[in-house]
Amino acid sequence: MVVCTCGKPAVVKTSWTNRNPGRRFFGCPTIGSNCPFLGWLDPPMCPRSVDIIPGLLRRINAFRGVVEELEEQRSKYKKFVVCDELNVPLYGEVNMGKYEFAKSLR
Repeated sequence: MVVCTCGKPAVVKTSWTNRNPGRRFFGCPTIGSNCPFLGWLDPPMCPRSVDIIPGLLRRINAFRGVVEELEEQRSKYKKFVVCDELNVPLYGEVNMGKYEFAKSLR
């Protein structure tokens, strides 16, 4: 068991800094503590990994945002499809490109 400077059992955390992306370490279990204890669990990463991983993480997060936005649009446009199938007139401006996309979701 690893014990921090405070005398408490250290917990495993993950660093998401640009210098140590995804690298695990032992740290103080007290959140917000000024305890200086830090013990690396994983070995240092090679320089290429340090260069590439932060960019990949940013791209993953950007794609997650796009997926969430598309899921919201899909949900919204499914309502248009239901209205079309029931021959209910739609009021307001409808972007036909988006409407065609909505029809493809059936």
